[in-house]
Amino acid sequence: MPALVLLGAQWGDEGKGKATDLLGGSVDYVVRYQGGNNAGHTVVVGDQKYALHLLPSGILSPGCTPVIGNGVVVDPSVLFSELSGLNERGVDTSKLLISGNAHIITPYNVTVDKVTERFLGKRKIGTTGRGIGPTYADKINRVGIRVQDLYDESILTQKVEAALDAKNQMLTKLYNRRAIATGQVVEELLGYADKLAPYVADTVLVLNQALDDDKVVLFEGGQGTLLDIDHGTYPFVTSSNPTAGGACTGAGVGPTKISRVIGILKAYTTRVGAGPFPTELFDEDGEALRRIGGERGVTTGRDRRCGWFDAVIARYATRVNGLTDFFLTKLDVLTGWEQIPVCVAYEIDGKRVEELPYSQSDFHHAKPVYEMLPGWSEDISKAKTFAELPKNAQAYVKALEEMSGAPISAIGVGPGRDETIEINSFL
Repeated sequence: MPALVLLGAQWGDEGKGKATDLLGGSVDYVVRYQGGNNAGHTVVVGDQKYALHLLPSGILSPGCTPVIGNGVVVDPSVLFSELSGLNERGVDTSKLLISGNAHIITPYNVTVDKVTERFLGKRKIGTTGRGIGPTYADKINRVGIRVQDLYDESILTQKVEAALDAKNQMLTKLYNRRAIATGQVVEELLGYADKLAPYVADTVLVLNQALDDDKVVLFEGGQGTLLDIDHGTYPFVTSSNPTAGGACTGAGVGPTKISRVIGILKAYTTRVGAGPFPTELFDEDGEALRRIGGERGVTTGRDRRCGWFDAVIARYATRVNGLTDFFLTKLDVLTGWEQIPVCVAYEIDGKRVEELPYSQSDFHHAKPVYEMLPGWSEDISKAKTFAELPKNAQAYVKALEEMSGAPISAIGVGPGRDETIEINSFL
């Protein structure tokens, strides 16, 4: 039962798409188990660059079946726009499977997301405004719309009415917006039913049967560990569980079937949106990381905040996910620095702290304690083995491995599919 979980070990944007795509040719299924079109992956295949937002990265691997699990929230308009874009570029998307239990992002979820964030003003969380949070809130409040509801107009109408009862009160009385008509929403959602039908399946059954048949299944997290609703930097988090445990609930596969958990680490640190970020840089180094690394959100289009590598966060990710391996990405971006700072601990109220503080206030006030490591100037993008890296680059990788608590089994030395050094096989 070779089931692997692949997830971000920082605040997202670590390069999960490349890692998933690298494994895609060796796996039978790639499964998105949480999040929605608020997650963006860039995958470079040859001279072609693909920006994926909702679809699993495995959709670019011909022999792989991509799956959108029950834990994902689906905006049908985004889904079909993305499928159409790939089809126009010659990518076969016919094998895609979508869980009938996945929840639908409705037009009113998007409206609520945007007006709520605007209302918060300077206290805003930094959501993408795509309706993700309100859709998960509806799911928990048991007024959500699932993919399977599109095939029973009566049930769909009742559920939309129930959801809009409270939302229209809020929109009209609190936010001074127009009420949303039930019929209009139902008509729009029913318009997607026939187009979705070829993809809808009992994905829990499909995946468990695949594992019983010794198929290789890769579970792909949409965001990073520090954005997890339970284990992230709350409230500046996403509305689901991108940590390893989320793969079980978001895909319907038991934890005893998971064989490896791979964390994706960027060789430095970035995040998008508001919230604490101890190693964030506001100087020329931060701008250089942003420029050289192309640090702009695939989905949001926002510049990413950039900082040095944070080993405290990496150790935390190892612990809460039970990581067995790391995939270190974008090592090439650090070429050219004489010395590279690495955060090995925090200083909080004059005390050295080597583990992530559970207190939001403490983390907000944490100051990084840096250890300086020697840099390198050689171009590493052509390196095919670890031994071909400059000695200082090798030492940097080994130091990060020791600090983070799990072996680094692959290293990204460039954006291309073939610009990867594989130290230990993930399969």
